[in-house]
Amino acid sequence: MYKYVDQAKGEIYQPIAIAPPVTANIVNKDYVFNSTQPQTVQIKLQSFTNATGSISLKPIAGWKISPTKIEFSNKPKGTEWTESFTIAPVDSKPSNNVLEAVVTTGGKDWSMGFQRIAYDHIPTITLFPPAEAKLINIDLRTAGKKIGYIAGAGDVVAESLAQVGYDVHQLTETDIMNTDLSVYDAIVTGVRAYNTNPRLVVEQPKLMEYVKNGGNFVVQYNVFQPLVLSQIGPYPFKIVNQRVTDEEAKVTFIDPQHPVLNYPNKITQADFDGWVQERGLYFVSNIDPRYKTILSMNDPGEAPNPGSLIVGDFGKGRFVYTSLDFFRELPAGVPGAYRLFVNLLSKSK
Repeated sequence: MYKYVDQAKGEIYQPIAIAPPVTANIVNKDYVFNSTQPQTVQIKLQSFTNATGSISLKPIAGWKISPTKIEFSNKPKGTEWTESFTIAPVDSKPSNNVLEAVVTTGGKDWSMGFQRIAYDHIPTITLFPPAEAKLINIDLRTAGKKIGYIAGAGDVVAESLAQVGYDVHQLTETDIMNTDLSVYDAIVTGVRAYNTNPRLVVEQPKLMEYVKNGGNFVVQYNVFQPLVLSQIGPYPFKIVNQRVTDEEAKVTFIDPQHPVLNYPNKITQADFDGWVQERGLYFVSNIDPRYKTILSMNDPGEAPNPGSLIVGDFGKGRFVYTSLDFFRELPAGVPGAYRLFVNLLSKSK
């Protein structure tokens, strides 16, 4: 332990952290590929001593990494900086793998990240997790390119879509109200957007006009209260406090021939393998018959629940509401979640 004095809090005792000379944090936990297009891998480095050496990514069969290493010199203690590599599949179907960053300094190799957990009510916890990320190659077909994204309470779904080749635009109120939305192949709302963005009351008529004229509008989950609008879609449904917490819960296809299960990717039971934490939350009920229910699932001992995904035609377009937890699955690199979410974005012409 060591002691220091804070003028407001008095004497404070904290555990001593024994650190490697330089830590390396890979910025993303996952890098998802569905083509041979390269991606940039950024690594945040931090020196805990005066350091000279290099940073590299371990070679992996089936993947091309450039450059092979990046040198650094005379980095004073406490320096933080970022280096970038590019990585791409050598062919279209390399195996999934683990990407590992390696710092070479003082004649030794180190592969440790840095994370500090600091709150007033507990001793500071310093962690040095492995300097790793997952490389995930997905058999994924896409239809359409340009996506409009309306921010919600905070998620990284837009960034996940960009990784698989979508051109994602964060839409402001000015964009929604004053530009031609028909240029977007789909518009998506972030999680809990209808709980946190009061301006959606003003923007909703324009969004419904977009759907009516042939657009594809995908709304991710919201909680049942407070909602800025009593009716989110073109037809009524009710958000309720129901979820499926078993990430391995059986999923039944209510309408196996529906386009969202077939275009552009054929969805099978295998696409629900490897989900993390849960299937979905805040399902819907009291569903207007003009919507199609697509999936049914339930936790053990509970009745089948068809409220995780509903799709309704409106005018020339399509409205989708989903309570499936894509905001967890896409950042975790779950292939089936990508395939299904891409289908929700892909309205056949």
